[in-house]
Amino acid sequence: MDKKNLAFDKGNFIALGISVVIILVGLILMSGDGSTTSSYNPDIFSVRRIKIAPVVTFIGFVSIIYAVMRKPKSK
Repeated sequence: MDKKNLAFDKGNFIALGISVVIILVGLILMSGDGSTTSSYNPDIFSVRRIKIAPVVTFIGFVSIIYAVMRKPKSK
């Protein structure tokens, strides 16, 4: 297969990889202990889990859209 016929170039794959890492960081920021029926954990309503992590994850998804839509540079 000829390299000119590929839809993605090296830059697209790098952007996709960075985007996946950003999404994973957002999901890790959302994780943590939860509340059970016997104990209440107020940390489930922390700023990190409610505001920061969803924004980081959303930025990751938007950057994936950019990485897929990005046109490879022609030589």
